[in-house]
Amino acid sequence: MAGDGGTGRGGAGRVTRRRARTRADLLRAAFAVFAAKGFGHVSIEEVCEAAGYSRGAFYSNFATLDELFFALYAERAALIAEQVSAALAGGGPDLDVPATVDRVTGVLLLDRDWLLVKTDFLVRAARDPDVSRTLLEHRAGLRRALADHLGRARGHTELPAVLGTVESAAHAVVAAYDGVTVQLMLDGDVEHARAWLKQLLTALLTDGSAEPAAHRRG
Repeated sequence: MAGDGGTGRGGAGRVTRRRARTRADLLRAAFAVFAAKGFGHVSIEEVCEAAGYSRGAFYSNFATLDELFFALYAERAALIAEQVSAALAGGGPDLDVPATVDRVTGVLLLDRDWLLVKTDFLVRAARDPDVSRTLLEHRAGLRRALADHLGRARGHTELPAVLGTVESAAHAVVAAYDGVTVQLMLDGDVEHARAWLKQLLTALLTDGSAEPAAHRRG
């Protein structure tokens, strides 16, 4: 197995690049192993073997398996937040809700392996107040970003009055995403999940008159 090396002739810059690559390799391998077996059934040795590194390389990047798990969650959660923010920002100064729903559902990461890993994180959060705070902070940040962009819909595409504030609308959007991803974990049908999410968000954020894009399953 590969080690993580010392300073060597390449100097600190080379070590930093190598360490960053090692960390990325460990995260990538851990993602595959966690998705296949579940976080509670994975050892550090299994992650190292999948990545092709020694335990020393692991401990030079992460103190515990929990720390790696949280880093993996943060990395994927940040990717989703970036995707949503980019799609929301693509509409210019005024928010056209139907067009934005098209963009969001078109680029949003709907990956079953990620959802399996995320579910493990949710289970941990339900039993550990510290993990719960981390997850709640991330979800609150995502809702704030959504609410900020949804506020631009006022005067262009009016949000349904039943939603009340843009903050309530953001809560509803996240809840719709959560519901669709549960179905995706069970049936593995990404195409249907994307179409169903588009239908839900269109109905939720407009008058709901758009033609259905999918039919409920399960």
